[in-house]
Amino acid sequence: MSEAQPRPLSGIRVLDFSTTIAGPHCSRLMADMGADVIKIEAPEGDLMRSRPVQRDGRGTMFGQLNVGKRSIVLDLKKPAAVAAVKKLVATVDIVLENYRPGVMKRLGLDYDELAKINPKLIYGAISGYGQTGPGAGRPAYAPVIHAATGYDQAHLYYQQGRERPDNCGIFVADYASGAYALGGILAALHQRHVTGKGQMVDVSMFESLVGMLLGEVNRAFFDFEMPSRPMYGPVEAKDGYVMLATASEKTFQDMCTAAGRRDLLTDPRFEKYAERRMHWATFVDEFEKWSRQMTVKDCVAALEKHGVPCSPYVTVTEALQDPQVEHRGSLCTIEDKAGPYKSPAPPFRFSGSPLQSGPTVADLGEHTRSVLAEAGLSAAEIEELAK
Repeated sequence: MSEAQPRPLSGIRVLDFSTTIAGPHCSRLMADMGADVIKIEAPEGDLMRSRPVQRDGRGTMFGQLNVGKRSIVLDLKKPAAVAAVKKLVATVDIVLENYRPGVMKRLGLDYDELAKINPKLIYGAISGYGQTGPGAGRPAYAPVIHAATGYDQAHLYYQQGRERPDNCGIFVADYASGAYALGGILAALHQRHVTGKGQMVDVSMFESLVGMLLGEVNRAFFDFEMPSRPMYGPVEAKDGYVMLATASEKTFQDMCTAAGRRDLLTDPRFEKYAERRMHWATFVDEFEKWSRQMTVKDCVAALEKHGVPCSPYVTVTEALQDPQVEHRGSLCTIEDKAGPYKSPAPPFRFSGSPLQSGPTVADLGEHTRSVLAEAGLSAAEIEELAK
């Protein structure tokens, strides 16, 4: 790959009103692909700036979500700031926001208004429940969406003997909707090449997460007998647990072979998938007669020798030390005013063009004057807004 090849979104400009996680994750990926992302922040800044881990007053999670973007501060309650945004809109390809529906309309910055200024504009809006419908105005963060979609109750089903839903610290709905928004926005950008017209991309966190509940959605519409034990779960070893996935018939056969229990392959309770599924608890009891005699390391080695997809349970710190991480460049170095640190790189690569994360994280309002000057504001107008 030639280093002279531009990044995939080079020349694309994005005006990013989004905050917290979902929208910033989407626009961070666009920045990595070469887009010029201009992040508009309120005078107090994106709340993620104040979240831990903090180093000299700078949040590393904020940096991970916003590296490579330019930061400008505008108080959108002021008419002059809204007027400045409208000048900026004339110069960009994409607007991204994740406010509750109705907020941008009250500011005079909704899609219908901005499309009058820039008919080619792609306008991405991420919200809890979508822009329309009786639930559109409900406030939502990822943990609320996890509960509202059935995701948490579905996950609880797989935790045997548990009644209390899990606490939430991993915001699946944010990252899922941010990724779906990226896909929708890039599709709209492609269609603009054909039609010459922009459009709005309306992304629902609720629908993003429902779309991930493959088995649960299908079971919701059809009578379905549940197995005695979830088929994907840990098996016990002498000193811990191993996760293995038996998604195919071959994998099941290899699993039995690894355990020295090929007799289970002709057991009428396990020979056919339908019967095996309903007797899975009994099968795991038989399998663990072998795995409990093994250390986790030896159990994994035996399973991998026979091609069974499996893994020990590791911490995130241990996972990031996997040689695959270094080989793939899964982590990149980014830097704020407190110094450099590691951040996840995009999970995709292009054979014909480079990616680059950052490498710098902007301080709050660092680019206000330069960006507003690019939009054609006078020095006096910029100074007044910068106050």
